[in-house]
This record gives sequence, C-alpha cells and structure tokens, in this order.
Amino acid sequence: MTITKALTESRPTRAELLARIPAFVSEVAKGAAERDLSRKLPFEAFELFRELELGTLRVPVSLGGPGGSVADYIEMIAAIGAADSNVAHALRAHFNYVENVILSEPRERDGGAIELILAGKLFGGAHTEQGTARPGQVTTKIVRQGETYRLNGRKWYATGTAFADFASFSALDEEGQAVGVLLPVDRQGITILDDWDGMGQRLTASGSVVLDNVEVFPHELSRRTLDSLVGRHCSTLRQLHLAASAAGAVRNVLSDGLAYVRRQARSAAHSSAETASEDSFVQQVIGEIAANSFAIDAAVAIAAEALDRSAAALGVGTDVEIEDALIASALSTARTQLVLGQLGLRSAGRMFELGGGSATSRNNNFDRHWRNIRTILNHNPLLHKSRVLGDYLLNGTTTHLREGKVF
Repeated sequence: MTITKALTESRPTRAELLARIPAFVSEVAKGAAERDLSRKLPFEAFELFRELELGTLRVPVSLGGPGGSVADYIEMIAAIGAADSNVAHALRAHFNYVENVILSEPRERDGGAIELILAGKLFGGAHTEQGTARPGQVTTKIVRQGETYRLNGRKWYATGTAFADFASFSALDEEGQAVGVLLPVDRQGITILDDWDGMGQRLTASGSVVLDNVEVFPHELSRRTLDSLVGRHCSTLRQLHLAASAAGAVRNVLSDGLAYVRRQARSAAHSSAETASEDSFVQQVIGEIAANSFAIDAAVAIAAEALDRSAAALGVGTDVEIEDALIASALSTARTQLVLGQLGLRSAGRMFELGGGSATSRNNNFDRHWRNIRTILNHNPLLHKSRVLGDYLLNGTTTHLREGKVF
C-alpha cells in the first residue's frame, strides 16, 4: 500500500486529515476479501495509517493536534470498515487511549503521551483474561523488584496490539489493587501471539499476549478507573467504535452486492427480466440493504454527536450537565447497537438472495460480512442492552449506565 504524502513543515489541519481518508480507504479495500481467505494480517494498512497521521485526528488544537470531533473520527472508522472491518476494529484501543489522554487532567496523563500520539505512534492493549471465574477478573501480577517492577501474566482479546507501538495492560499489585501499565510492545518479555480463532474479524490480531517477567518502570504505572467520568465516556466510545466498524461492514455488503449483480449475477429462473440488474427481486434486495445501511449510519452519526456533547461537558459542564450527557450518550449508543444487531445481520444474510449458488463461492467470500458483523455484536450482550434501555425508560434506572463497563 503506497500513497505519496506531501510533506509540510506544520502538522496537518483537520481538513487536511479528513481529505486523506478516501485514499487510505481505497488502499485498504484492495485485496480485503483475499486477505480474509488467506488470513494475512494487514500490517501495511497500519503503516500507511501512521504515515498519514490519521491517528492524531482527535487531538485538540490546544494540544497541537488537528482538533477533529468524535463525529469525524467515528465516520472515519465507518469508512475504513466499508473497506475492511478488521482494520477499523483494530484501531479501537488506539482511539480509546487517545480519548483518555486528551480528556484527562494533565497530571493524570502518561508522561509524553501527547507527544507520542502526535509522533504517529499507535496504541493497543489487552485487559481480559481467559479461565477466570467471571469476565473482567484479573490474575496478572505486578510486583516490585528493586527500583522497578516485574509483570507476569497472560492476556486475551489483544485487538490491534500486533500493529501497535505501545500497549496497556491491567494487573494487580502486591496489595491486590488494580494497576494499569503502558509499555512499548517490543519490551523484552512481551510476546504477542496470533492465536485468535474467532469465525469473524479474523485479521484484528485479537489473540493473546504473554507477559513473562516484563520490566516496568515507575513512570509507566497508572491507576485510571473505568467508573471515572472520563472512563465512562470512553467506555461508551469503545462501544460506538465497534458499531461504526460493523456499520462499515454493512456498507461493504451493499458495495459487494452491487458489484456482484453488475459483474456476474443472473436473473432469477422465474423472472421475466433479461439481466439481474433489471430483475425486480434483485432490485428489492438491493433497495432493502441500502435502506438498512442508511438507518444504521444515521444512528451511528447521532450517537457520535451525543459523545461529542459528553466530551464537551467534561471540559466545561456542571456536575449535572456532565451526568446527563454521559447517560444520554450511553443510551444513544445502546440504541444504535440494537438497531445494528437487527438490520446489519439481516443485510448480510439477504445479500445471498442476489444470486444462486455462485453467490456462495468461497472466491467471493461474501460470508465474511455476516461473520464479521456477528463477531462484533458478540462483544457485549444485546439482550442486556435492551433490558437496561427498557428499565431506564420504564423506571428511570441508571445503575448499569453509570458503571463504565460493558454497557
């Protein structure tokens, strides 16, 4: 993947960064179906992402960045997802880290974090562990050893970490308190394994990381929590990032469907049409998929605007204004995910009504869209989201809307 970028003495503006996205998306789209079939991780896409400085989009002008909004970033993720939802999804940890940094007080930021982001560094991480009694439990340990610490454990769902420069990990200290660390991924003792075996999102590098006696310096420790105000905002943002990645996959269903009809599909046996594009059944399916994609995109955009409001409130709002904005953005993202769960999966399945047996050819690899959307939706239980939404509307209950976890 190569794009010639004009070198400038100053950092790119928001408008300049947004103008780079279509060319990046075009490059990512090349060979996406084949990469999924051959399970070739898209390292080149992330090198190009660094080169184009797209990872700096959310850094405010006041901190030396372009000042892109949440809506800008989420639309970029959806656009990338329309080319390859794996690449879009694998950027989730990076933008979660950036959001935490730019919204946190300077004293709470990792040392040099802004400079690293603006230098084009990408961030990954892994916090989940396999084999624990309940989700979210941590057994990874960090212990003091002289002037530094040693980190030991094994993490799972390390989405994007194989493509990153730095990664965050959670652990328990010697008092059993939760601690976070941010480390360069090439630190001795860190081994990133490509052992993700999910049916979808196969190229996100979502497997495991082995942490074997990794040296950690005191300045690399942090104690940020999910239930802080910034943590709650970022938890919702992570959920919308997933939805945007899947929304992009639905756009891909439509573009692949159109290309298939124009390239090789035949009219149905009982149709009077001479070509597939003139077949009323085919037209109906395309129209339905297009409408579904439109509805999903609209919901994602509305949720992104709600997150822009919560980000703004964190900077200047009163306690009540911040709380109201955080609740509103969580509800908006939950509604979006529920719409996606119904319309996205239906679109990916309906695509096969566009043709006969040839539509199921492995060479087309159209089933990747359903697999990818289904896998993204499995990250958090939709049944829980709909129940929490209903409980809020009926009873005003906000318990799970405030916890800053999976909702």
